[in-house]
Amino acid sequence: MTDHDRFCNAAEQLLGPRGFTTDPELMTPWLTDWRGRYRGAALALASPADTSQVSALVKLCGEYNVAIVPQGGNSGMSGGATPDASGNAIILSLRRMNKIIEWDAEGQKVICQAGVILQTLHEAAAASDLRFPLTLGGKGSATIGGLISTNAGGTQVLRHGTMRSQVLGLEAVMADGCVFDSLVPLKKDNRGFDLKQMLIGSEGTLGIVTGATLRLLPATGGRVVAWVGIDSITSARKLLLHCESASSEMLEGFEVIPRHCLSAVLDHLPGARSPLADSHEWNVLIEWVAPAGSEDAMRNISEGILETALQSGLIADAALAANEAQSDAMWLLRDSISAAERAIGPAMQHDISVPVAAMAAFVEETVPAVEAKFPGTRALAFGHLGDGNVHFHVLAPDRAAAGEWEEGAGKAISMFVHDRVTQFGGSISAEHGIGQMKRDELGRLGDPVALSLMRSVKRALDPANLLNPGKLVPEVGGATANEPYGA
Repeated sequence: MTDHDRFCNAAEQLLGPRGFTTDPELMTPWLTDWRGRYRGAALALASPADTSQVSALVKLCGEYNVAIVPQGGNSGMSGGATPDASGNAIILSLRRMNKIIEWDAEGQKVICQAGVILQTLHEAAAASDLRFPLTLGGKGSATIGGLISTNAGGTQVLRHGTMRSQVLGLEAVMADGCVFDSLVPLKKDNRGFDLKQMLIGSEGTLGIVTGATLRLLPATGGRVVAWVGIDSITSARKLLLHCESASSEMLEGFEVIPRHCLSAVLDHLPGARSPLADSHEWNVLIEWVAPAGSEDAMRNISEGILETALQSGLIADAALAANEAQSDAMWLLRDSISAAERAIGPAMQHDISVPVAAMAAFVEETVPAVEAKFPGTRALAFGHLGDGNVHFHVLAPDRAAAGEWEEGAGKAISMFVHDRVTQFGGSISAEHGIGQMKRDELGRLGDPVALSLMRSVKRALDPANLLNPGKLVPEVGGATANEPYGA
């Protein structure tokens, strides 16, 4: 009997048949990332039911030198939850840990396990006249643990910040199996480092998030959603400043969508219709929200903003949603862009940020630069203009071979885009994390001092390199699974 056999026997005894399997058919759906770019192999799929089981399993993995790839909803965009091809690691799924442990409506906070689905949390909050102020297109599959581990953003960052801003307390299992328990939130706590902040965004490389205390907000009294046609992203930036000046306390979302992205969605989504009669080079999706009792004032303000913009020639056309169904339909167009583009064919997706004031210039200069340097490609930018984060996608030329193109020309394109992002003082990962997709690029372009500090923290907390090896942290010499980190 091999060490792997002994490990599997011990893990199955620990977790039971519901919590541990080596069945290839059951594991297969979780061995590929959402985009289909990365495919790995795994020794087993472990699905613990609670934190104590996670702790015991991690200790067992340490005893047998088995690497661990934590996984939530498997909806990540950077290959951070996909194992390598060696088959020596286990996938640690947190999906069974999906309980809301404590609901504090008066204190406007919730304690939940890592496997709670974002949409489930939204629905629970709405039932208590509250809301959780983070949403994204994958809300039906994304888990709280995954959102914390990647410090996810979404469409409400403009007003409420990333996932980091929503976390009041955290529970995590560390590489030696001990449990870091910091679930109780304190407004003032000066007992040294804020260790939970180190774990947020660490992509499971420093510890496995098992639970969190999250902030909630009062439910909004209503919202106004508008779809605007505009001639350029520079005009969109001017419209953003106009909206912020007139309605900063109500402005919650400001998304830019180019003509090609909207056309792709209309072709892909059954029954989808453009909110405007005419086609425009750029579209802007705006959402205003207001507390109960201020709905009429909010609509008056939003109507006034758009009327002024139309009269001044800043925008070409606009449509205000008349009801919630129309609002949802507008947002569905935005949320369907990634799926629509995936249906078109191969593409290199870049989740980047630059200073907000420089975003329009970055897009207007980089789109033609990419298309000139890589003939046959089409460059597109869409997303969260208000917080300086756009998704910069480069579509492959016609008849490009999927897989082959990404590994060849696609990599050169990404390096070119990332070089330009760096020249603009930006980040090569705004909200999707580094994973395995951008690890080498982070090593190439990252600040040497910051990279050295990251490696030092990784070595200190996970010296055997068992927690999500090969992800996030670039290492000189290339540590891999089952090698001590930095070997």
